[in-house]
Order: sequence, then C-alpha cells, then structure tokens
Amino acid sequence: MAFFFLWIVTSSGLYLYTVLDTSIAGVYESIDWLTNQQWYLGGVLRSLHRYASDAFILTTLLHLVREWAFGRYYGFRLYSWVTGVPLLWLMFFSGIGGYWIVWDRLAQFSAVASTELLDWLPIFSTPAARNFLTPDAISDRFFTVLVFIHLGVPLLLILGLWAHVHRISRIDHFPARRLALGTLVALLVLALARPAVSDAPADLSIVATGLRLDWFILFIHPLADFTSPGFIWTLLLGGTILLFILPLLPHPAPKPVAVVDAPNCNGCSRCLVDCPYAAVTMEPHPDKPGHKIAIVDADLCASCGICAGSCPSSTPFRSQEALVTGIDMPQLPVSVLRRSLEEKISRLEGTTRIVVFGCDCGANVKSVESTDTAVMSLICAGMLPPSFVEYALRGGADGVMVVGCREGGCEYRLGDRWTAERLTRQREPRLRHNVPVGRLCLAHGSSHDSATLAKELRQFRIRLETQAAERPLPYHRRSASS
Repeated sequence: MAFFFLWIVTSSGLYLYTVLDTSIAGVYESIDWLTNQQWYLGGVLRSLHRYASDAFILTTLLHLVREWAFGRYYGFRLYSWVTGVPLLWLMFFSGIGGYWIVWDRLAQFSAVASTELLDWLPIFSTPAARNFLTPDAISDRFFTVLVFIHLGVPLLLILGLWAHVHRISRIDHFPARRLALGTLVALLVLALARPAVSDAPADLSIVATGLRLDWFILFIHPLADFTSPGFIWTLLLGGTILLFILPLLPHPAPKPVAVVDAPNCNGCSRCLVDCPYAAVTMEPHPDKPGHKIAIVDADLCASCGICAGSCPSSTPFRSQEALVTGIDMPQLPVSVLRRSLEEKISRLEGTTRIVVFGCDCGANVKSVESTDTAVMSLICAGMLPPSFVEYALRGGADGVMVVGCREGGCEYRLGDRWTAERLTRQREPRLRHNVPVGRLCLAHGSSHDSATLAKELRQFRIRLETQAAERPLPYHRRSASS
C-alpha cells in the first residue's frame, strides 16, 4: 500500500509540476488557478497528491511499527531495516518542502518554523530564519531551487526504496487490483468532497495565524512550539540512532542456513525461484559439466526451509535409507521428517486417522495431537514437499491437514502462498493428480488460533467420515529392504 500511494504521489506530482510558475508572483497564482479554474483535473490531482502523501506516511510508519513488533529487524533482515531508516528523513523532508512550494500562509509558517528549528544547530553562520523576515528577503531563485529539491528528494527516496527491497524477491509494488481500485476511488471521493485548497497568499510582513495544519506531515511545528528545538532534535536524532542500533542489540542466535548437497543438486533452479529473500544463486556445477548448482548466501538465508520444499529430490518415495536431498535444512532434514512421519503414523489409532503438518510460526498444532491425530510442526509450511501428503496417505493416514500462518501473514512472506499453489497443483513441485483432494485440508492460523484449528480439524474429520466419494490410496509402507 505504501508503494501504491507513492506511485499516486509521483504521477500526480508530475502533472502539477508542468503547470507550476516558479516566480514569486506566479507560484501562488498558478496553484490557485489549478485548484479553482481547473478543479476537474488539476484540483483533483492536487487533492490526490495531498491525501496520498498523508497515506504514504501513515502506511510507512505502520509498516515500521509492524516489523518492529514482529522482531523483523535483525539477522538476515538487518540490511532492509538499516536501509529503511534514512527513508523516514527523506519522506518527511520531501513532504514539508512540498508545502513550501504553495507559498501560502501555511507555507510561510512552515518555512519560518523549520528554519528556526535549523538555527538551533550550529550549522549556519547567520540565522537562516532571517531569509523570511521581510517580503524582499526571497527571490524567484528560491522557488526554482525549492522545486528542484522537491523533485530530487523523491528520486532519492525511490532509489533508497530500491536499496531497501532489492534483497527481497517478488516485491508487491502494487496491492491486489480490487484493493487498489477501492482505495483509489476512496481517495477520489475524498478529493471531491474535501479538496485541498491554499490559505491566503504568504505575507512575510505579518505572522501567519488560523492555519489548517496537516498533522501527518507538519506535526513537528506545533510540537516544537509546545516544547523546544533542543527537545525536537534530541527526539529526532535519538530516535534515529535507536533505530540504527536496534539490530545490534542481543538477539537469539541465528539458525543454521540451508545446505546444498552437490551430488543431489541437478540445477533445476526451483529453490532460486521460490526463495523469498534471494538467498539462492545458481553457478556452474563443479562435478557436472553443463549443469548448475545452487549456492546459498548465509547472510541472506532466512532458515525457513522453503527451498527444501521446492527441491524435486525431497521426496520420501526415494529408496535411500538415509535420504539426502539437493538442498536441505540441517536442523530438520527431509530424512528426519520422513522417519518421524513413519513413526507417528505407525502409532495412530482409531477409525479416522489424520496427519497434521503445521508451522512453528503459526497455530500450535501440538494442541490437537491425540491417539488418532499425528502432528508435525515444520520451520515453515513452505518446507513441506507435496509428496509427503501422498506418502502419509499411502502410509495409512485417512486424511492430511496442512496448517500455515494466517493468510497474508506468513513469517517468511511466501511460505503460505507456495504451499497452497503446490498442493493445488499450480506450482512445481505439484501434488500428484492421483491424490484425492477430499482427503487433504488446507488451514491457516496464528499462535492464538488453537480453538479455530481444533474446530477445523473436527470438521475435516466429519468430512472424511461422511464422504466416501473417492477411493482411498493403496496402503504403502517403506521397508528397510526397499
């Protein structure tokens, strides 16, 4: 959503720039003409520019708080967090400068308040606020430079956003179509109902009062009046330093990263395509001329195991006693997963036996474990190869439930999505067509959804017991001699 609002701000700002007169006498009149005489286009675009800017700031700050609340700022996420901090300064700097361009009473108030805040720092030899004491203190060049800065800072912001996300694969630069259209319509309605208009023209011979403040962008000015410039700079610089040092504070030790086994890697590149954090690259295979091998960047690996779930060699039907796959997680190898599944199925009792594969970051599947329900919690639901569903059914289970994080809330971004697409046969590796879909259930939940999980499991069990439309798979158990 933040990206979406930024694109609205950028596209609307380009049009506003084309009709802007950067002279002292013409800057206010050109914007006033745009707002009132061309309200059906220029006025609407100006309002969209204003409200989308506020929405961009709001969603960005919410994104910051959310990532901090989930602890997503250290380890392999450190780079994204650190590169995001300077963007906050660019965002507000651009927003405040945008109000100056209008050059009305609000712009005058913001210019004086901002320069007074800067004068507290030992930067300028003479107070910068003197430039706004008399009507003759500024010239046409001021607005030319101001427009140049207002165009340049957003370009730096977009460049910084690229750096912020370039280590992440499959970035959603646009929200879902329905959400985007609905949001755009809401902004258009707001622009028509409460259009953004200018205050009276700036007059440096008087003090600007009775202003309609934009509290999303210009909140710092009344806060400075209420406290002091020293408090504001302590708050801003202290907060920035705190954001920078947060990833350096003590945190849980990093988990083992994915390991590639050269003899079993055939260079199919599925792990490269599916990795949410671009931690996998492909290089020439050292032992197989003409083939490639996956290389894992330990600094980028999230230890999620999604790559293991995408590897074609991660199938439990392979005959090796000690199953070795092309790419695997040392803390939960596919061979251990297969052996654990066999042991749990062998202990199941009852008429309707169900295997539940869960996610360590989602609902607590241990809460539904019983004599007729075997549970296995994975690092991420995305590390489950679809063939394990068939293997469980052939091993004696009557049904398989796969539980991931809440939809849209996957701890590793794409785990839920890839799992659903693999099990619905939309993505490689696909669940084979001979697996009855009636014996498979996809569920979602967070750590607080144990009751919901238990309810969905009961409903799945009833469905298995009452629906006999599909024939069961033949029983299969892997033996040591197979």
